[in-house]
Amino acid sequence: MTNTPTQDTVACVEQALRIVEAGGEYVRLTTQGVREAENLQHINAALRQKGCMVPLVADVHFNPHVADVAARYAEKVRINPGNYVDAARTFKQLNYTDEEYAAEVEKIRQRLVPFLNICKENHTAVRIGVNHGSLSDRIMSRYGDTPEGMVESCMEFLRICVAEQFTDVVISIKASNTVVMVQTVRLLVQVMEQEGMKFPLHLGVTEAGDGEDGRIKSALGIGALLTDGLGDTIRVSLSEAPEAEIPVARKLVDHILQRTNHPYIPAAQAAGFNYVHPERRATKGVERIGGGQLPVVVSARLEGNLSCDETFRPDYIYVGHQMPEALLHQADDKAGKQIGYIVDAPAWNGTPHTYPAYQPQQLPFLAACPAPVKFLFVTYLGLNDEVIACLKLHPEVVVIAQSNHPNRTGEQRALVHQLMNEGVENPVIFFAHYAEEDTENLQIKSSADLGALLFDGLCDGIFLYNQGNIPTTTVDSTAFSILQAARLRTSKTEYISCPGCGRTLYDLQATIARIKAATAHLKGLKIGIMGCIVNGPGEMADADYGYVGAGRGKVSLYKQKLCIQKNIPEEEAVERLLAFIEADQATGHSATEKG
Repeated sequence: MTNTPTQDTVACVEQALRIVEAGGEYVRLTTQGVREAENLQHINAALRQKGCMVPLVADVHFNPHVADVAARYAEKVRINPGNYVDAARTFKQLNYTDEEYAAEVEKIRQRLVPFLNICKENHTAVRIGVNHGSLSDRIMSRYGDTPEGMVESCMEFLRICVAEQFTDVVISIKASNTVVMVQTVRLLVQVMEQEGMKFPLHLGVTEAGDGEDGRIKSALGIGALLTDGLGDTIRVSLSEAPEAEIPVARKLVDHILQRTNHPYIPAAQAAGFNYVHPERRATKGVERIGGGQLPVVVSARLEGNLSCDETFRPDYIYVGHQMPEALLHQADDKAGKQIGYIVDAPAWNGTPHTYPAYQPQQLPFLAACPAPVKFLFVTYLGLNDEVIACLKLHPEVVVIAQSNHPNRTGEQRALVHQLMNEGVENPVIFFAHYAEEDTENLQIKSSADLGALLFDGLCDGIFLYNQGNIPTTTVDSTAFSILQAARLRTSKTEYISCPGCGRTLYDLQATIARIKAATAHLKGLKIGIMGCIVNGPGEMADADYGYVGAGRGKVSLYKQKLCIQKNIPEEEAVERLLAFIEADQATGHSATEKG
């Protein structure tokens, strides 16, 4: 999506060409008014003159008349059910009778049908784009801030399209919260199937942020759905230059496509497993693993370096066949956090904090081992009757699920479902190995591989192992970031920042950098940084604080959904936000203290 003013034809054309050159197959432009919508004609013509035939998508909010105009000049028009007809959000609890609610839906039909007729005349496609952050007060009043509300917001429009026999429709249903995004798309597909609909899906994690976080969030959420065959187009939303999004999206899609025509995995879904509303698998706790505790991170610190001031300190360290002497003296960090060491069974000497790891052929040694935690590396095909019986007899054994299958996610999923079907409650850590030289590749691939496993509630820990030239500390930070992106474990400040568009009236990237630099030390905090009010307060529903563009050169500050300072001059806004956070934290209202 472009972030240049849509009235600036030259800037939009130049940026669109950069997006296409990077591999983009669609270009979306914001059309906040009629003038922007009309200028799509000139942008479209200029691109065609340069031999660029990429379809243009108009992004419309708040004004259905703008959508009518844009439909004449763009190949697709995105409309947002949350603000297409419904009044602007007040975030107040409103009550509707069934009759009043039905009357509001009828208003949608009366306004939507003429738009669909224009689209038919001009062969224009429509994207019904629901965002978690811009659900209408009407939907919120009946369904709340839930996947069910997002799906119903979409289905109201889809049912009208079907009744009007308009089928050139694509659906997107996005959130900055990856859990909400994945569950909502799964639910939407279920509801569409129940009503006989088969519309294509556009996937994305909105306001994913920039850098490592933006890539991991996007790959985690989008990858989890692509893994299950859901999704026809994708957009990676980064708070960076638009053309920087495309290579990330391409890498993600290419990684998933490597599973095409993979060998069949014979498996049975666990009885009682709910794909749309999964709950965390019940396990017996073993030390700090399982039993409802936070998922752990296992590291491969074969080089033996572990400093006490690291931000991301693993819970357990796999050291292979020999316990490095240096690690024996670093069992506890300065904060008193105990580190567990995993040593292959033949090398174990009973050293405190050192726990043996076994391969299935070494199962007889389990009974004789007095270690408080035993780790069993096992594949799905290795999960035979002997292993199942052993796990039932030894609840202190933690399973480390590994796979060399082209569809690693599918095979590891099958392993846990078999454990569930067998009534085995031992914790499971997922082992994911790579040979990457590029950090971005590792972030994208590991997130995509682990996403569905985390969202399905199957994970008690993750163990990333990379044989390429990437520092182990970077591999460990990736593991922690994956758990945080899946909302399973918080280890740092989270930034919910939009990618910017033609509505953004301040330097988004520079502002994000300033806010990050000043707040990165505030562990457990969520800070929203939004270019405008389209999703602003709503998408920051679970953020502690927010920075939202309110107009040219003006910014409003929020505490959750409550606006605390309006229309601040941009040059003062960052300092005021930081001052408010510091004052609010000083009163004891920190995210950490709130749990």
